Amino acid sequence: MKGKTVVVLINDPGNAGTDTTLFKGKEMTYYGRWMYKYEVAARHGATGLVIIHDTKPASYPWTVVQSSNGGAKLHPQTPDHGASKVALEGWITLDAAKQLFTAAGLKYDDLYAAANKPGFKGKDLGLSLTTTLHNKITYKTSKNVVAMLPGTSRPNEYIIYSAHWDHLGIGPAVAGDSIYNGALDNASGCAGLLAIANGFVQAKQKPGRSIVFLAVTGEEQGLLGSDYYAQHPIFPLKNTVADINMDELLAFGPMRDVTITGYGQSDLDDYARTAAKEQNRYVIPYQHPETGSFYRSDHFSFAKVGVPALYASGSFDSRLHGKAFAEQQREEFEAKNYHQPSDQFNPKWDLRGAAQDARLLFSIGQQLASETTFPQWKAGSEFRAVRLKSRPQ
Repeated sequence: MKGKTVVVLINDPGNAGTDTTLFKGKEMTYYGRWMYKYEVAARHGATGLVIIHDTKPASYPWTVVQSSNGGAKLHPQTPDHGASKVALEGWITLDAAKQLFTAAGLKYDDLYAAANKPGFKGKDLGLSLTTTLHNKITYKTSKNVVAMLPGTSRPNEYIIYSAHWDHLGIGPAVAGDSIYNGALDNASGCAGLLAIANGFVQAKQKPGRSIVFLAVTGEEQGLLGSDYYAQHPIFPLKNTVADINMDELLAFGPMRDVTITGYGQSDLDDYARTAAKEQNRYVIPYQHPETGSFYRSDHFSFAKVGVPALYASGSFDSRLHGKAFAEQQREEFEAKNYHQPSDQFNPKWDLRGAAQDARLLFSIGQQLASETTFPQWKAGSEFRAVRLKSRPQ
């Protein structure tokens, strides 16, 4: 790949549904994430990487790519000041990609089908990309915000609650509005974080283990704040019991379901199931695994370093209006408000579901804090090995 500009598909081969034995079939893996594609392109010496955006498998429209990448981008500071990255990291629409392949005398649909089968090898398009980038580089510091409630009996063991406080700030104007408020994504999660912290402080029985409340920065730029914490932990990772993450507590009322993104990864599923029964709810896996949601929020930074992580909320079954209503509400938010200025507070929101989720996650933390054992990754989890290195069973 040295000196080449690589054009790649979004997600990984199993997502196309042609062969469920590839990777994890329809369920997206970390290897399909755009962050990983940029990393591996750089390792192979590519000059540039262009990702073809296809709305359906991506689960978000082209406007999200524009709003998330149209302004200044944050990157962690490295000793080489980014020299090891590919020089061009970019995206193109599906229509533009089809025109590109036509210009190369190839058919996009044929190559797409071939790329989703074992043995596929990349083809030289015989085209050249010429572009000029004008960058202004500034160095800034953004903060994670951390608070800790010491445990009464096992203060050197830690349960982390995480939510990200950042959003996109000021960006391209939409209908005359350029302020990207991030009310649900993720002020709602931060509200949950503060409410849970207040619950632990006010509880008559204080937790045996220490409870850490972590508001991280830079999630929207690639999980930067949580990754920094995971690489430079304040509290030892081997003594960190679990991370319980909140990202978008939904605002359309109480829910019957507790959807676990990354279901089947760890024993934390069982804790969620117990807490769900107390609320007359049931546990289900995330219903659109092809979107790769497990790899898209801050809990993943903890999973990569071996800490069992839980990302769970009501998502797909409205207690008042049923499953179709819940799906419609989710789709409408993703299509119209996700990473848009319109993600702002609405006095008509029904926040009972968000409060319900916060109580559920508080209950899980209480249970973990009262125990002496540590939840484990399941035998088939890709995160089990790193945990066993730091904390052998």
